[in-house]
Amino acid sequence: MGFWSAVLLPLLICLLLFTGFFNKSEHLANLPGVVVWLQFAGAILAVMGSLLLPMLIVFIAYSVNSIEHKADTWKSLFSLPIPKWSVYTAKYVYAFSLVLLCLGLFLLFTIGFGNLLSVLKPVLKFNEYHIESILAQTYLKLLFSALGILSIQFLLSLLFQDFLKPMGIGFTATIAGVILANVDWKYAYLFPYAHPMLTIKSLLKNKMGNGPGIPQITVDLFTKDILVSMAVAVAVFILGYFILLRKSVK
Repeated sequence: MGFWSAVLLPLLICLLLFTGFFNKSEHLANLPGVVVWLQFAGAILAVMGSLLLPMLIVFIAYSVNSIEHKADTWKSLFSLPIPKWSVYTAKYVYAFSLVLLCLGLFLLFTIGFGNLLSVLKPVLKFNEYHIESILAQTYLKLLFSALGILSIQFLLSLLFQDFLKPMGIGFTATIAGVILANVDWKYAYLFPYAHPMLTIKSLLKNKMGNGPGIPQITVDLFTKDILVSMAVAVAVFILGYFILLRKSVK
């Protein structure tokens, strides 16, 4: 389920945006290509950065460890002739791979559906501007911003057997993060669940620019919130390993 959610979510969201732009093309015909691209890609990014990405991570992190919880096979798993560190790391890497897959598909589907619209609806002028490099950097930064959340939710999925507790904590923290980022709290960068929204907000500021004409969009990958996200990811990842060691010998 974690795998298919990472695949179907970007497909469905990008397909819905494609349908909306296709049906409303006459209302966007007078806009330059760069603005149409920013509206198309920005709508997808805004949804991802606010709620969908953190909640997807909550589901993925739980799904990776749910089998061992349901079958109570942690001790059996760690009795295999495989280093405990390898088992733990493999689970985390698989969860990370699903997040990477999801964001990669969002990038591919956004570019693919946008170019398809330029063929089916030439009046939208998608072909006048190339946004691939900017989108790739943005999704890479979103991936970095999600690392802290992934490690925290992965740890919670080890601590709690049921889905409600990690889901409830993740959902509450996500709402808090969105609020802190939107009110521009100066210490929001220290709260991992605010990092995806901070990434989107930094892009929106770039879109607006400082004057008329084509917006100058730049993506600063390693901002202070991203550095905090990486530090939290490493620290919580190591903590989770020692917690799992205790679980394996119960």
